[in-house]
Amino acid sequence: MQDVAKAAGVSPMTVSNVINDHPNVRPSTRAKVLEAMARLDYRVNVAARNLSKGRTGVIGLAVPEVNSAYYGRLAVGIIAAAERRGLRVSIEQTASRENELDALSLSRNHQYDGLILSAAGMSQADAERLKVEHPVVVLGDRIFGGPVDHVAMPNLEASRVAARHLVERGCRRIAIMCGAVEEVNPSSLRLTGYRQALEDADLPADPGLIQQVGRLDMREGARRAREMTQSGLDFDGVFCVTDSLAMGVIRGLADAGIRVPDQVKVIGFDNVSDSEFFIPSLSTIDPDHDGMAERAVDLLIRRIEQTGPSTRHRDFIGDFSLVIRESTGG
Repeated sequence: MQDVAKAAGVSPMTVSNVINDHPNVRPSTRAKVLEAMARLDYRVNVAARNLSKGRTGVIGLAVPEVNSAYYGRLAVGIIAAAERRGLRVSIEQTASRENELDALSLSRNHQYDGLILSAAGMSQADAERLKVEHPVVVLGDRIFGGPVDHVAMPNLEASRVAARHLVERGCRRIAIMCGAVEEVNPSSLRLTGYRQALEDADLPADPGLIQQVGRLDMREGARRAREMTQSGLDFDGVFCVTDSLAMGVIRGLADAGIRVPDQVKVIGFDNVSDSEFFIPSLSTIDPDHDGMAERAVDLLIRRIEQTGPSTRHRDFIGDFSLVIRESTGG
């Protein structure tokens, strides 16, 4: 910094003010300093700056599955939001409640300034375990009202809109394909939204149309769709709680000679990148991944930079939109 100051004919403090975008630097002075920085190839030592503040400049992101389309999309959004704020992201794969608890308790040992935790295994019973000394933001639906900031998807209302769309497209026997329904999780919330849409339309809730599967992926969706047709189940629409399931369902119906959307209409949830290019392209719910990522990073940074007493923790539910494509006749 002293070399830059000497080359620009200013004080080191002026160089520091330029680097930190201080408003009281004259434009001509700022231009001289920036020119000297470029000529000398001066780069800010971010590690040293963070060290002086007692920070690493790194936040942690713990997700259940790194290779999941949804969690991959989420990670991209969080990395981009963090980069815009001068932070880097370290990603952990948890895959179980025990590993989520480990990520929570050991994140300070990994030298993260804070942790964004996607809680898929932990539940409301684990809320007290979130009381740690370092900043944490929780993603997901299983822990509400805990001692940390929380960002969730609009699962219930968005699923109601998805099922209502099938009703509006003429479907009267609408199946739902979801995961295990336990306490409060995405499948249980999306199932509730589906049931509300049927009730709104005065359609009977046939238990046989609720198809629970072990994994929310394409292979399971295709397998269950074939079983549904082979069993003679009467259905003309399918709401799948993930796009991966929905794309598998479309394949399974094709294997059975069922045309989508002519005979059965299918809608998913997540708006992953593949859904737009699938044949037929998949109608889906877009839960605004980038907006949730931005909010999660903002909340975490606010906690990292907090110097006074802890403020009230916030629960944020993201926005969503209905994306109509070929699988529902769009």
